[in-house]
Amino acid sequence: MQQVPVSLWTLVAGIVVTAISIWIGQNHTLMPMQASLQAPLVDGFFNVMFTIAIALFLVVEGTILIFLVKFRRRRGDDTDGLPIEGNVPLEIFWTAIPTVIVLGLGIYSVDVFNQMGGFEPAGHPHSAAHVAHKSGTAIAATLSDTEATAAPTIAPTIGIGASPQTLNKPADLVVDVKGIQYAWIFNYPDSGITSGELHIPVGADVQLNLSAQDVIHSFWVPNFRLKQDALPGIPTELRFVATKPGTYPVVCAELCGGYHGSMRTEVIVHTPEAYENWRTENQIAQQQNLNQVVAVNPADLSTSEFLAPHTHDMGISAATLESLVIGH
Repeated sequence: MQQVPVSLWTLVAGIVVTAISIWIGQNHTLMPMQASLQAPLVDGFFNVMFTIAIALFLVVEGTILIFLVKFRRRRGDDTDGLPIEGNVPLEIFWTAIPTVIVLGLGIYSVDVFNQMGGFEPAGHPHSAAHVAHKSGTAIAATLSDTEATAAPTIAPTIGIGASPQTLNKPADLVVDVKGIQYAWIFNYPDSGITSGELHIPVGADVQLNLSAQDVIHSFWVPNFRLKQDALPGIPTELRFVATKPGTYPVVCAELCGGYHGSMRTEVIVHTPEAYENWRTENQIAQQQNLNQVVAVNPADLSTSEFLAPHTHDMGISAATLESLVIGH
């Protein structure tokens, strides 16, 4: 019986490994649903890396398994193994292939980074955020009058900025984002709205001006495939376009303290009409809250009366608040 040449077996194995790697690399379900214009770029790069990783895994582990069976020690065989000292062509081969792969992935990643706007984080000056209590806000604070009237901060020069297609074009919507232990505060300079959730219209070119009040935080939206650090004293930028209406999680991806795991909120992508309705409703609501604050002197209120409007956001009932105040 004629023996099948090793070269033919190698060719067949190569075809099988390539087919399996490509199928798994392009049909996995490891990533959440895409919801931004930048997501397909990241997923395309990830799929290429994952395909290569699957191929390398099959080749290495498959070779190990074959060798375990073919070259196992037979019963009664006490002879020494073959005196193999090395194989120069093989060593050149398995050094050259990873080198080519790493160089190729490096060039590809730079292209993806450029298309996403990584080389052009050129934002615009933005005012300090007026952080006020708002429904849905986990933690809220109010800046002093001095901070509120301060000069515009320096434009971000770090982060993901305008893509080559939107270079030198202003963003459709600018939002100032401040990370604090342990919440995200979103301020809309054009409307004066402050919220604990990010609301944006679908299809709009959105620019987030990120900052941190205390320690390093990291603004990460898995569905957008975007993550950018918020640094104390150093403004950063994140610019993107959402493509699907919906509600997506926002996670702090930088260990920022004991309650880091609870530093979560949501980005809500509206249709243009729904976003305008949200914007109008919140402008009216915040103006009414401001009028109430101006009309009532907090010094004339008891502790329970002062905190009563916020009991819902605090997660307690008015009766519980009253008992806590009396007990204290």
